[in-house]
Amino acid sequence: MARILLTGATGFVGRAAAQVLKARGNDLRCVVRTGTVGRLVGLGISDEVVETPDLFAETSEWWSEVAAETDIVLHAAWYAEPGKYLTSGKNVDCLAGTLRIAQGVARAGVGRFVGVGTCFEYDLSPGYLTHMTPLDPTTPYAAAKAAAYLTLREWLPRQGVSFLWARLFYLYGRGEDERRLVSYLHRQLALGKPVELTRGEQVRDFMDVREAARLLVDELESTRIGAVNISSGQGITVRALAESIADIYDRRDLLHFGARPENLTDPPLVVGLRDSGAEA
Repeated sequence: MARILLTGATGFVGRAAAQVLKARGNDLRCVVRTGTVGRLVGLGISDEVVETPDLFAETSEWWSEVAAETDIVLHAAWYAEPGKYLTSGKNVDCLAGTLRIAQGVARAGVGRFVGVGTCFEYDLSPGYLTHMTPLDPTTPYAAAKAAAYLTLREWLPRQGVSFLWARLFYLYGRGEDERRLVSYLHRQLALGKPVELTRGEQVRDFMDVREAARLLVDELESTRIGAVNISSGQGITVRALAESIADIYDRRDLLHFGARPENLTDPPLVVGLRDSGAEA
């Protein structure tokens, strides 16, 4: 059992991770935005909660006090509003705030820092991606995540802090924003409304957020350092995924493939391979 400082506990990934951490007997100290504590209700989380108007605006000194007497930090918070987060200037704020969190964590003597990254940090052209695939972010979101990783990979170990960066792929499941693909599919099909999609030929590595949270916590509890993929290692076309969900409702007739234009910059294949060791 460990005492873990968790950011993003009210978010899509953070909520799932919090539930796994609690199920394994850990004590949590959750840092949440002021007024969002209610989102933790029903998750069985009655541990310490620290509220702040903006965790990315806090000083390293503030984080040093908040992180005191914790063993591990799981930093899952980031700006992630669908349709906006990829190009938002808020990514710069998240990057700067993340570095201050790390400074505070190091000053507090925390032994391990686990950050949550994204598959979009990679050069996606190979299709099958390992933790050794070169980085080539093409959006402010991915670039900010990659910058956080590169900086903390070099700086935290020099402060005596074990560092792991867990890159997520395509997640879905409970708590997903209704504007995301799987949630959109379920909502439209449940209402008997048509679903407008591209041709759906692109292959993606989809995973339920609960399984991703389990893998994430496994890695947090390990001694692994560097970067690691949180992925299934298997690909499925968007078309096949949509059809499998439509079959739950027996409404494949509502799927309109080709109704939306193709994204010409969208890579045809993105699958994350999990390997035996992370980058040291």
